[in-house]
Amino acid sequence: MRSLALALMFTALALSAATAADESCKDQVRESKFTAEMIKNFMVNCKALMEFACEERAIDQKVSDDAKDSFIKQCIKDAVGSK
Repeated sequence: MRSLALALMFTALALSAATAADESCKDQVRESKFTAEMIKNFMVNCKALMEFACEERAIDQKVSDDAKDSFIKQCIKDAVGSK
């Protein structure tokens, strides 16, 4: 039951990460009071959501196949945070 509650919390936080374009996943973690395990789970979920969001962004912007991989890689790096 506790695992389900944590999973739902992380999903909600990661979804808010997807909508907060000016804050990376790492920025959001810095502002939180998560435990080490919670941080790890949040980052995994946030990165997965950002991969999906960046893929969608590449499709929406009609990025060519040649540039798509590098576009997505940079998008994820920016969204997750490299600080």
